[in-house]
Amino acid sequence: MKLADAVAFVGHQVHICRFREAGTLLRWMGPDLRGKRILDVAGGDGYWAGRARRRGAQAVSIDLARHKMLYGKTLAHPPALIQGDALALPFADGSFDAVLSVCAIEHFDDGGRSLAEMARVLKPGGELFMSADVLSRADSWPKLRDAHKAKYHVQHTYTHRTLGELMAGHGLELIAHSYQFRTAAAERLYLSLSAYGGRVGFNAAAPLTPLVALSDRRAPNERGSIVLVRARKRA
Repeated sequence: MKLADAVAFVGHQVHICRFREAGTLLRWMGPDLRGKRILDVAGGDGYWAGRARRRGAQAVSIDLARHKMLYGKTLAHPPALIQGDALALPFADGSFDAVLSVCAIEHFDDGGRSLAEMARVLKPGGELFMSADVLSRADSWPKLRDAHKAKYHVQHTYTHRTLGELMAGHGLELIAHSYQFRTAAAERLYLSLSAYGGRVGFNAAAPLTPLVALSDRRAPNERGSIVLVRARKRA
């Protein structure tokens, strides 16, 4: 394994959020992606699109941050990396079988427009796999909430219901959802790591991932810090 791949693995997978979050979205896609065209919107260095490529997909990652894409090109299994705007995707209608977006929509000024673009480039019957910040109980800890939003430039938060309503307006039908960090203790942990630890804190807390997953399984799938959704484009 090259040094760049080892660093990317630690950054993306040794992580209390991303390992389960992106891993679940990719699991929903299925193990065999041969012949599928997949777009990762705001995919950064393209790491997760690269995971799809390893399963046989023709994977593309788009992001505005050129330095992230330059780093992504050094990885062992990079997708096609394109610099571009998620609010004006440079692809024809119906270009992709699936669209992936990992905790990106909350950073956009116009989440509805980004969803419209994702829906536009999907083929009829194609699927959208995405996650978003919810922060269901964030108002209970306003300092942590404000620190998280400022550090990560969070413009909006979403639930599966609000995402479903936005999606419906663009021909997408919500077919599955899952919340992570469902309990009050887990939500406070998420916000505390964000406010005081940032990326390093999320990485250092990775050993707690099984405990958070266990608490999520025991709690109702109604709220949490992050929501994962799966939607299908109507014919």
